[in-house]
Amino acid sequence: MIGVCVNQSPATAAPPVTAVQPSASPYERLSALGIELPAPPPPIANFVTHVQEGNMLYLSGQGPREADGFMHVGKVGAEVGVEAAYAHAKLTGINLLSVMHEALGDLGRVKRVVKLLGMVNAVPYFVDHPSVINGCSDLLINVFGEEVGQHARSAVGFGSLPGNITVEIEAIVALRD
Repeated sequence: MIGVCVNQSPATAAPPVTAVQPSASPYERLSALGIELPAPPPPIANFVTHVQEGNMLYLSGQGPREADGFMHVGKVGAEVGVEAAYAHAKLTGINLLSVMHEALGDLGRVKRVVKLLGMVNAVPYFVDHPSVINGCSDLLINVFGEEVGQHARSAVGFGSLPGNITVEIEAIVALRD
């Protein structure tokens, strides 16, 4: 039997959406969470927001950009705490969902969230990267359910990120036929 390791800080773990039927659509789950998808953020350089190859969707890194364009910036472990950075990772997840929706036309086409790469703009001595990126992971599990939303993941620290944003997250998603 293979063991499962779950990195979830009790202080930042989001409860699952229990008021919604397990068969609820991703949009019904978003509504239950009080989330309305914004327009997808435009790329900040010479790249596209996503590439679909066969039944796989590769999402470029997104950051904690509010719908009005405001970007959350700063070093996690210095001027930004874990709880704020968790919220920034959740916001980044909302932006990833927005790109998925634009790319697919229907979030119901997502067969499985396969992998996330979560990057945290952190001070060198910061060690709680998984708790930060849980903001995005918890959101995806709440939106898609355990079977579709649970994913492989890396959560790592960086000395800097573009524009000094607090987090950047990219994703790989498998699609239904």
